[in-house]
Amino acid sequence: MVKSIGWIILFGAMLYALMCCYLFIMQRSILYYPTPPARLPAPPSFTVIHDGHTLEVFKIERNSDRAVIYFGGNAEDVSLSTASFAALFPEHTIYLPCYRGYGNSSGHPSEQALVTDALFLYDLIDKDFGDITLFGRSLGSGIAIQLAAQRPANRIILATPYDSMARVAHHYYPFFPVTLLLKDKFDSLDKARQIGVPTLLLIAEHDEVIPRQNSDRLAAALSPETTKVEIIKGTGHNSIDLSPDYSQVIRTFLQTFSQ
Repeated sequence: MVKSIGWIILFGAMLYALMCCYLFIMQRSILYYPTPPARLPAPPSFTVIHDGHTLEVFKIERNSDRAVIYFGGNAEDVSLSTASFAALFPEHTIYLPCYRGYGNSSGHPSEQALVTDALFLYDLIDKDFGDITLFGRSLGSGIAIQLAAQRPANRIILATPYDSMARVAHHYYPFFPVTLLLKDKFDSLDKARQIGVPTLLLIAEHDEVIPRQNSDRLAAALSPETTKVEIIKGTGHNSIDLSPDYSQVIRTFLQTFSQ
């Protein structure tokens, strides 16, 4: 009997170790879902070379000194967002970069790669604009926050944001040491204290992907003097932008904090 229990414990330990190995090896396949090149006719775009990789950036150009840089979700084809962004930001030049491995961008996504690419794009366009808004959705909210912590953006918009990828992963894999296993932690909570510009958080009332406590924890860490939190009623993680309230809240935020 004792020997049988010992074998059961050993088998369980081996199975647990195998699952840890699987999560460690496959984590980027779980986190990132690269999208194919944009369907023709594709929106206007340009490519740049950074760190030996080609980066595709969709662009909506306006005769304005104001710009928006948008960082999308982990499975988002940003080429499909150009029309809605053109309507939402009629007075801004808009940049929608494809992450490495997404669209016609080469390479493979990782936190370091995505953040350094974001810094590169910001530095590339900074001289042309006197006002830059950073907009990050879901995965992209972590990129926008890290960029804002290192560059002087004028304001930030974060849709369906999270405090850190490690804490979100812990929600889905509570019995595994995800903090130790995770390569790309996207620790927005750690960068929150460095954010001093007007910031808008858009939270889906029924977000089925990012647990509410993760968004609330980030909101609590940001400066209350410069942060506005809006709960978009009746929406989920992937439907938040379909609500008329979503667009209206963003327009009001822009009008309130325009220079």
